Amino acid sequence: MALPLSKEELARYSRHISLSEIGLAGQEKLKQASVLVIGAGGLGCPALQYLAAAGVGRIGIIDFDKVDASNLQRQILYTTEDIGQYKATAAAKRLSANNPFVTFYTYTEQLTKENVFTIFDTYDIIVDGSDNFSTRYLVNDACVILNKTLVFGSIFKFDGQVAVFNRTDAQGKKGPTYRCLYPEPPAEGEMPSCSEIGVLGVLPGIIGTLQANEVLKLILNIGNPLSGKLFTLDALTMQTTLFEVEVNPENHNIQSLGDYDFSCETPALEVVITVRELKTLLDQQTELLLLDVREQFEYDICHIEGSLLLPMNTVSQHLNDLPQNKSIVVICHHGIRSASVVNYLKSNGFLNISNLTGGIHAWATEVDEEMEVY
Repeated sequence: MALPLSKEELARYSRHISLSEIGLAGQEKLKQASVLVIGAGGLGCPALQYLAAAGVGRIGIIDFDKVDASNLQRQILYTTEDIGQYKATAAAKRLSANNPFVTFYTYTEQLTKENVFTIFDTYDIIVDGSDNFSTRYLVNDACVILNKTLVFGSIFKFDGQVAVFNRTDAQGKKGPTYRCLYPEPPAEGEMPSCSEIGVLGVLPGIIGTLQANEVLKLILNIGNPLSGKLFTLDALTMQTTLFEVEVNPENHNIQSLGDYDFSCETPALEVVITVRELKTLLDQQTELLLLDVREQFEYDICHIEGSLLLPMNTVSQHLNDLPQNKSIVVICHHGIRSASVVNYLKSNGFLNISNLTGGIHAWATEVDEEMEVY
């Protein structure tokens, strides 16, 4: 039974209601709908803003991360005052102020095999705004088992993707799943993290908004959802492409969750050093070469005094300039690029070499709290 709209809601949603494709009945459908957004970051923020503004009646937000200053370049739902707060609760607070007719549920916990079914069970549509492959495959498999429609989005530097997975159409035909497009996650070391390579600030706004558009189409049963299709955008050229995604029926036969504890980023190395261990060595005036492999602009923001800047893509040109008889600690932003450099240098005969776990960010948060972070 449709939930009636109040006088205030009729005024608020008048531009929707005036559309013949939506009308009063469509707006009431939106009020009845429930949507879970996974991740309140770059993709989740714009998706949440438009879903809430559109009048989706019940919205869940799951994100265990807290607002960081580096988020504000693209996650414009937050302000400087939100730094340090859980994204899920900060988002719900601001969205409630925008639309008090929407009910929000927040989960400040990590999505896991243990809680995914309980959280997913009460929502009609799942929106995946996560930024790692472990979560994406967990979300996909849970949606298959629970028969939930999944609206997928991803971003990489200047490129974005949107698709609808696991949708059952009016004829009962099931569309492709995420595994039909990407059967297996990339191998370790194949994918850098967004924190290391960066992302154009407006891109997640575009892609997250497109995800919200797909959700509204699904709820209202209008238009042609991106089921069986992958939409891609190159933000530098504004070239868009629509790829066909074929169904592999075997991917609908998932009966239980698997192992999702994997990383597609550069694997952790055996030879690592923590920031506190490095601090101790420096206090003892141990002779070390601190090799910073970030870019010049990053080094200018913050660096450990006495470190040598040698951007990652120039290391191969300076092998003969690096001493093989001295202990070397390689530093980057979060420890990802530096891990690759350590692997490379070890393969070229540098044996006394370590990767700084957590990179300069960990140094700033654990050792030197006065250091700038980014």
